Amino acid sequence: MESKPHLRVTRRQFVTNSAAAVAAGTLAAAFTPSAQAAPATEQDPEGQRTDRGPFRVIIDTDPGVDDALALLLAMRSPELKIEGITPVAGNVPLDLTLPNALRMVEIAGRTDIPVAAGAKMPLVRRLVTAAYAHGENGLGGAVFPEPKTKPIAQPAAEFIRAIVRKYPGEVTLIPIGPLTNIATALNLDSELAGMVRGIVLMGGSLSGGNITPAAEFNIYVDPEAARIVFQSGIPITMVGLDATRKTSLTEDHVRTLEAAQNPVSQAAAKIGRNAINHNRELGFLVGPNMHDSLAVAAFLDPSILKFKEYYVDVETTGELTSGETLGYSPRAGDLRRKPEMEKQAAAMNMSIRGSAPTLATTRTSPVLRDKFVPNAKVALDVDSAKFFNLLIGRLSASAPA
Repeated sequence: MESKPHLRVTRRQFVTNSAAAVAAGTLAAAFTPSAQAAPATEQDPEGQRTDRGPFRVIIDTDPGVDDALALLLAMRSPELKIEGITPVAGNVPLDLTLPNALRMVEIAGRTDIPVAAGAKMPLVRRLVTAAYAHGENGLGGAVFPEPKTKPIAQPAAEFIRAIVRKYPGEVTLIPIGPLTNIATALNLDSELAGMVRGIVLMGGSLSGGNITPAAEFNIYVDPEAARIVFQSGIPITMVGLDATRKTSLTEDHVRTLEAAQNPVSQAAAKIGRNAINHNRELGFLVGPNMHDSLAVAAFLDPSILKFKEYYVDVETTGELTSGETLGYSPRAGDLRRKPEMEKQAAAMNMSIRGSAPTLATTRTSPVLRDKFVPNAKVALDVDSAKFFNLLIGRLSASAPA
């Protein structure tokens, strides 16, 4: 892979440059799908797909049923050069997510990948887990031997910082859990954001939550960390509930995995079957959604999803809405303009507004940003069949693709 130049971009430079690009009727190169998500398949000028890679990635995760399958998918994808896996507390506490990640590394035969233990708690909140959805062990009750592989001594945030600095402009972060580790790394190093190639994350929603009516789980667990990440200036691809709700694992998927005779497919089938049974016991009509695997797939093949650009921010103070992701756009909702006016509207002073000021403050304006500047490509739809062809195909293959 060609080495990209090391660009140090401050937040002010990022906002200024992006606003200028919007005013010109186009987005900066940092917001093209190839630069933002660093996809492993791109289109050449003729419209044909061209393979690229391997791409350097770090996967930040809280396994978790769908996290486990996402890790197995990533480790079966030769387009990825996985520099490390950084578990974080989320679906279950760190003392379970860490060994679960180590188990997946061993099952995939990829003990060459460093695993660095991350945060045990969110930045400023008590940990809320999702054992109700993932089982007490995080893997839907599927039991595997204790891992023999040990994590490296370096903490996750320091590991992320070291790898990004070692390969400036080359590393894409794929966080599929709460964003505590990523935010901590950014807080450790004010220059780090300008060195990250992009972030492809599973989290958020523009259409309602799954742990509260407003919030998606990963963002809800650590909204302060999420806000740091979304405001970092790093190009973001957000794969949230708007798309992942359409990725239910089925009996047919599990049977295909069970029929394949390799350790990865057998482990994935075991986790998947336990998760489906767990969902049935809880009265759900469908199997578990493969939220996190879709984020990995979005990196591997962005054509699986449909994206739209938004300025995304995170609610951190609302009693009922904390963790909600808000998407601002002159191309969506009641703010939508005529197609011929969209570019002009984007260049106008569309303010990004927060709550109105109260009588107790001297603040006179609820404006958070003077102009609309997109900071994320948000996945709004998915070709589910194409996604599962990728996921089940790679997990069930006799050897990595």
